[in-house]
Amino acid sequence: MELSEKKINSSEKFNGKILHLYVDEVKLPNGHTSFREVVRHPGASAVIVRSNEGKIILERQYRYPINEVLWEIPAGKLDLGEDPINCAKRELMEETGITARRWEKLGHIYTTPGFSDEKIYLYFASEISNGKTHLDEDEFVEVEYFTIDEVELMIVNNEIVDSKTTVAFFRAQKRGLI
Repeated sequence: MELSEKKINSSEKFNGKILHLYVDEVKLPNGHTSFREVVRHPGASAVIVRSNEGKIILERQYRYPINEVLWEIPAGKLDLGEDPINCAKRELMEETGITARRWEKLGHIYTTPGFSDEKIYLYFASEISNGKTHLDEDEFVEVEYFTIDEVELMIVNNEIVDSKTTVAFFRAQKRGLI
């Protein structure tokens, strides 16, 4: 059975710095038409870091859309044409001051495929060196180190509710990286 939908036309409703909202008319597999509201996003990279002492590095950051402070791995938006690994390295340095010698790709996730095309590339980093952070002027984060057992318990106890962090942790753990 064919499941894909075909775009008939598209209308841009909002063009922001990060997000673009479209309303697309689509042809459904049964031949009928419908409308899809789609948020276009440039994508992002995120990195789970194991310190030289074997701890996981997490950030506490306030997220305005949900009015909550979350525990997350370092992450950030891709610049136009930027390679995802370079974005991960840049964000890690900016947010934590850390550089890493070892990098491994953990795949990618789609955050909310029901209405957005946001794709986050996930990486693992280790063999780190500490340096100075370079936060954006509107960015405020606190960095802390946790044992693997502590992070796992934080996920189980719903203290970590960020999907990229949970998936990156699980994938790194299953590959024996942490």
